[in-house]
Amino acid sequence: MSDELSAMSMTEVADAIRKGNVSSLEVTENCLARIDHVQPQLNCFISIEREEVLAAARTADERLARRVRVGPLHGVPLAHKDMFYRQGKVATCGSKILRDQRQEITATVIDRLNGAGALWIGGLNMGEFASDPTGGNEHWGRCHNPWNTNYVTGGSSSGSVAAVAARATYASLGSDTGGSIRTPAAMCGVVGLKPTNGRVSVYGAMPRAWSHDCVGPIARTVRDCARLLEIIAGADQNDPATSAEPVHPYERRLRGSIKGLRIGIPANYFSDEVTDDVQMRMDDSIAVLKSLGAQVVSIDVPNPEYVFKLSIIMSEAESSTYHAGWMRTRPQDYSAGVRARFEPGLNIPATQYIAALNERARLRREFMEDVFTRVDLLHTPVMPIPVPSLEEITRKGPDDLRALIPLFTRNTRAASFLGLPAFTVPAGFSNNGMPVGMQLIGRPFDEEVLLRTGHAYQCVTDWHRRAPVI
Repeated sequence: MSDELSAMSMTEVADAIRKGNVSSLEVTENCLARIDHVQPQLNCFISIEREEVLAAARTADERLARRVRVGPLHGVPLAHKDMFYRQGKVATCGSKILRDQRQEITATVIDRLNGAGALWIGGLNMGEFASDPTGGNEHWGRCHNPWNTNYVTGGSSSGSVAAVAARATYASLGSDTGGSIRTPAAMCGVVGLKPTNGRVSVYGAMPRAWSHDCVGPIARTVRDCARLLEIIAGADQNDPATSAEPVHPYERRLRGSIKGLRIGIPANYFSDEVTDDVQMRMDDSIAVLKSLGAQVVSIDVPNPEYVFKLSIIMSEAESSTYHAGWMRTRPQDYSAGVRARFEPGLNIPATQYIAALNERARLRREFMEDVFTRVDLLHTPVMPIPVPSLEEITRKGPDDLRALIPLFTRNTRAASFLGLPAFTVPAGFSNNGMPVGMQLIGRPFDEEVLLRTGHAYQCVTDWHRRAPVI
């Protein structure tokens, strides 16, 4: 196993394969060796398609030798949250119910990655039906945080962030309904992007709550995320909710300056529960952005508590609707915790759901007027507290857990409800030695500004280069 190959970013290894400096087969064999090394400790994979990916790597090398035109991820092995359908293949969705069901369609995002030359190396662990914010899974076993296996990964994209952080895959696709990319990415010290709703097709991705669901990239660097977004974004005839908004050359535009960029720091809500050590990391990251020429503005954010409440109502009602049939016929095949999360949605009145739906446009318009006429993006902590330990979430009483669990998505749900792009970038470590992430929230379809800001930050910091010792 080559530590040098494992340490390369996705874009670095893609460019090295294309230039002939390393073969796809070498990279893939090294990736499999790394997986074999970390899997017993982290349990981040549900499936590994060893023979299939090795054959695909040999084919990729043969195509390159024939000087066939290749895509921007040619020969790069990637693993994804096990909820993206591939025709004829199983996508477990982290569940017992779907563990043997072969799918009839292929997700649009997987088709686009295939077209870019990426290889599928395996399916990654996740919260059952994308429902556990801590990263737990009773059917497939808990995924562990590579920085310290006694701490949670966050969820529900637990395997994706753990595998990327542990250098077991170069990047991954995850899903984000209320923070399922951003929260675990922050907890495991990697980059995670929730795009604008409609920026990326969700066709062929397991639904969680359709009004909030987004598919996005998880990687070690902002540049990796930019390349992935450029590949997977864009209109899709199979998903009428996707936008025809043009896809920008995100990677090429990373080089732009952030001088004069107005960054808003919410004066209300987002820092109310923040611990001193997390706040210190936020202050440090803001100081870095100011040193790069950004202007920092204190700003009040409208209705954050109300937005959080409405987001919960909508996502619970929609999740329960999707699962209603199985909950009637196969309730025993859900873990008790997941069933308890879905059952309350069955009791939400249609009038309450429709009222929340109708409020969404007004609240989004108010947010745009009050916030984005004054600043270009918002800066917040992802998690207001340090990453909790497994002991904290398993041995606390019900009242303590009811107070703790909402903190996982306290600062991420606003962007989900309002359909805004949001991004997390590693910003250091808390007093318990676990990663801390800053969140950037932008205007609709302004992912370019988020990526450029995150890239500028990574050019002068080294948090993203640090790797857990496993």
